[in-house]
Amino acid sequence: MSAKKSQTADQESNEYFAKRSLKGGAVGWVLLISLGVSYTISGDFSGWNYGMEQGGWLGLAIAWAIMGLMYACTVFGLAELSSAIPTAGAGYAFARSAMGRTGGFATGLALIIEYVCAPAAIATFIANYVIALGIVDVDVLVIVAIAYVIFIGIHIFGVGEALKLMLVVSAIAIVALVAFAVGMVPSFDAGNLFNMPAVDSAGSSELLPFGLLGVLGALPYGIWFFLGVEGVPLAAEEAANPKRDMPRGLIGALVILGLTGFLSLLLAAGGAGAALIAPSDAPLVDALNAVGQSDLAVFVNWAGLAGLIASFFSLMYAGSRQVFALSRAGYLPNFLALTGKRKTPYVALIASGIVGFILVVVMRDGSLILNIAVFGACVSYALMNLSHIILRLRNPSMHRGYRTPGGTVTTLIGFVLSCIAIVSTFFVDVVAASCVLIIYIFGMAYFSFYSKKHLVSNAPEEEFAKLNQAESELR
Repeated sequence: MSAKKSQTADQESNEYFAKRSLKGGAVGWVLLISLGVSYTISGDFSGWNYGMEQGGWLGLAIAWAIMGLMYACTVFGLAELSSAIPTAGAGYAFARSAMGRTGGFATGLALIIEYVCAPAAIATFIANYVIALGIVDVDVLVIVAIAYVIFIGIHIFGVGEALKLMLVVSAIAIVALVAFAVGMVPSFDAGNLFNMPAVDSAGSSELLPFGLLGVLGALPYGIWFFLGVEGVPLAAEEAANPKRDMPRGLIGALVILGLTGFLSLLLAAGGAGAALIAPSDAPLVDALNAVGQSDLAVFVNWAGLAGLIASFFSLMYAGSRQVFALSRAGYLPNFLALTGKRKTPYVALIASGIVGFILVVVMRDGSLILNIAVFGACVSYALMNLSHIILRLRNPSMHRGYRTPGGTVTTLIGFVLSCIAIVSTFFVDVVAASCVLIIYIFGMAYFSFYSKKHLVSNAPEEEFAKLNQAESELR
């Protein structure tokens, strides 16, 4: 091995990290909550309702509750881990400390799949929205390309500026959801929730028209109400006080998303009827039109575009930070971790955008791309919950700025529900699940035969792993 390769496999210089550093202290807990909300807010406007075609309203409501519990357990575990291991690697860093380099890369790969595929899918939704609203009439790919160029540019300009803009856009989406709820309450009728005809299936009834298997099929759509909120810890190195602010950001965002998601689920179907809402491409807009609130429907329709932009914008942020952290530590080519004068990972942003655009060009199906993201997310949830359990058992004395209520019991529940969610994705989209498995095969082969021989041992995530190992050995 050459001297250069030896240094890369062992440790890198201060100059190496100076070219691969983020802007610390740029993000407070309010912006972290906004970040968590914006990851997910577009899911309240559309997509979730297709779960009623799988399980009816009650089946989707059960899925919302089960997946909400999974996210709550996962978020509580991540709040603890992010206060103890505050690095841009987040989930990958937690798994690296708990399960070694292979477990760390496997988790990071799952998160990259989620955070690269999800914005690609949402970019197609933005394009379709822009065309449907009559703003422009051009090919979808043109709008997708313009969206990537504009928002990559904003992210490169500066993290503080980017997240403040995202806060404004997310606020518009929240105001629209509140206005939707106010407009729908007078028309609510509980009977509308159960107006879908029952089919001949095990356990089917008026309440569960598609039976017990319908509930399992609805689980991935329950994820849409929360998908992405786990990405808040990726901002750890840019946070003002990560040990205090990370738990606030994660839990605060989850509470808001739980409330807005349930209001959308309850009032859209309760006002206009589950049968009408289930196949809708714009369920909130169609619900308002169905009850005679056409003026409000126009506002919510435009605000839905704001919600999509917020999620696209924030998920690009998450993907760039995950790629940055894995690259800085050598798991991916380290040039991807280069940062510019404003301390933003411009190479990771551009590379993630190019891959996302290629996905849109090749697949041309936003729903398929989003299902790939959901599958990757579920794999990462299982591995992150498992990481919390292992670190609690192996190193209970590790300094933690926050402790998970219920300890390992909480994250064990999260782990079990994550595994169930992985299984459920095969009921909805076998193609998407198969795509993730293929990516995993190639990704793990790359790690096994190349990158594990070129890791940077003094990268922050590697340092935390060595520190945790040393502390556990002193017990």
